[in-house]
Amino acid sequence: MPTEVDAADTLRLATEGFDLLFTNDLDGAIDVFGTEGQEESPFHLIGLGVCAFLKAALGMEFDLMEDATECLALSEQVAKRQIKLAKASPSPHRFPPGTEWEVIHTDALVFLGLTHALSESYRGYLQCLYELNSAHSKFTKLFKTLYPNGLDEYATPGHTPVSSPKASNPSLPSSVEQSTGSAASPGFFARWGFPFSTPAPPVLGTIANPPNGPLEEMILSGAAFGYGVFNLVLSLLPSRVRSVAGFLGYNHDRQLALQALAVSAARSDIHAVFSGLVLMTYYGVILLVSGYQADEEHIVKQYKGIVEKVSERYPNGTLWILNKAKIQRVTKDAEGAIQTLREGLVPGREEWFPEADALLAFELAWALLGFRRYEECAETFLELTAINSWSHATYRFVAAGCYVSAGKLDQAQELLDEIPDGIKKRKRTVSTEVFIKKKLEFYQKKQVRRGGDPKRYVEAIKISPAEEFAIFWNAHAHIDNESAVARIKELSALTPPLGIETEYMLAQPAPPADTILDLDTPDELAIRCLLLGIIHRTIGDYDTSRAMFKDALKHYANIEINDWVGAVTYFELTVLEMKYGERKAIPGEAKVNEAENEEEEDKAAEALFDHWEHVFKEAKEALGQAHAMCLRDMDLSARLDSRIVMLKGEIKTRMASLGLD
Repeated sequence: MPTEVDAADTLRLATEGFDLLFTNDLDGAIDVFGTEGQEESPFHLIGLGVCAFLKAALGMEFDLMEDATECLALSEQVAKRQIKLAKASPSPHRFPPGTEWEVIHTDALVFLGLTHALSESYRGYLQCLYELNSAHSKFTKLFKTLYPNGLDEYATPGHTPVSSPKASNPSLPSSVEQSTGSAASPGFFARWGFPFSTPAPPVLGTIANPPNGPLEEMILSGAAFGYGVFNLVLSLLPSRVRSVAGFLGYNHDRQLALQALAVSAARSDIHAVFSGLVLMTYYGVILLVSGYQADEEHIVKQYKGIVEKVSERYPNGTLWILNKAKIQRVTKDAEGAIQTLREGLVPGREEWFPEADALLAFELAWALLGFRRYEECAETFLELTAINSWSHATYRFVAAGCYVSAGKLDQAQELLDEIPDGIKKRKRTVSTEVFIKKKLEFYQKKQVRRGGDPKRYVEAIKISPAEEFAIFWNAHAHIDNESAVARIKELSALTPPLGIETEYMLAQPAPPADTILDLDTPDELAIRCLLLGIIHRTIGDYDTSRAMFKDALKHYANIEINDWVGAVTYFELTVLEMKYGERKAIPGEAKVNEAENEEEEDKAAEALFDHWEHVFKEAKEALGQAHAMCLRDMDLSARLDSRIVMLKGEIKTRMASLGLD
């Protein structure tokens, strides 16, 4: 018969396990969570589930998801039992009896949902939605009970004023700033401000009425964490899955989600670390793959604040080293990022977290690719095959592409030859491997068409598979000018000539009629134009970028296997529209600010208003095309769909900041 667990004591013991986990001692953490006599402790069971979850998620070891699911499901069941037992006993805190177990129960459901979402498949996303569906009422009830007056009275790691009442990426002000009574900005074009709100009486957990002991701290932080993750996950699900969520009656609020997570992250219990990790992941993804940010400076500031806070608690934690490197990479310090990542991977560390090391190595590989350090990049991708069991075919394919770029065709062909058997031996084929099989067949047919040795089909590859794959990870958006120009020269030198001459691309003469062209299919021509469009945008040549994207779409009409090119091109064109719009708005904003009278100001503001209306119209049309194509059965559609959701959110944020929503 189950017995009631001492929540305060088991929380203290479990916290020791989480402290070990976040200082890279995974084995030590598992030993603590598996302590004999703690079989009825939801804290310890969820700790085991989180360890399995992180091993699977960080190391991309999807075969381990079953272990995580089993532990988390058991934690959910035990938490349910403890809720019933606790309600018949006096409460050890100032909240209703059993609230601590309600929080742990929702924790289990959150992690179960995230476990399914990690597959990046529509089936996994629907399973995630199913798990969250079962917990929806619990999230809402807990949040309303513990935060009856909302979140404005609670401290957060960031201290930047809110830029818009509907921003998807809101600033998260501290309670000190909120108490000053400053109102949110009404938007550039708005003529009316927002009324001041009357401060609500302090409730339990605020600075004026702080929590009493670890249990109350855990309850407040955990409720904000669960509610925040629930809303954030709903807001980021692919559109096809979100339509199901809408059918079920769920409305997500990304602003509230981020604010709830920030409130949790500001606390001192273990949920604060998880909330920080979720926010780091979110900000990192927005900065690295969304393409455009409505307020990049603010996001970086928030991101840095959270990383610094958690790093103070766990200075040697691999996950925080990873996020420090991501910040360096997006702030144009790629060399610094490489150094940080190499230091994080140095051999001989006393404690290490191999699954987290896989993320460091993966990030390092893309940073090296950005600098065209192809052989180092290839070696790093190949090292990943020894760290985890995720798609070795993908690692080898990208490494082979690096060797192609480095001119080492023998090494490249050797890796390509290993891929088919490797895919056949896997129980589960991931989306990248489906795409890779098509590409290998494509290269083989091209080699035969060119009259070459079929066993040396690497000779037919003229656009590096590594550079092509880098499109999906948005790697070219963060490269330096020197590397960008080198890529432009290589791609524009391929035959047939582009027929366009710019500062970085010299006009090429037409090759003799009997020349075997480097690129002889619409697929290759489209990919070359897409790459050149992205790279020209990165160095600020927006006119050439637009021309390249338009040419890519022309070739897309006749492609054979690269069905993703059209949707990705429209996505990148949307990013271009927004970046171009920001640049063109600068003189207009200056005219508004420098106007000498109201008439001049109104005239300048009207012109600026017209400019932004046109920008948003063009951006929405292009993104709509990308979304429509993404709904078709195309390669890597789930990954692009997620990027579309993020970019759409950033556009909405920018509109709100201008008062145009």
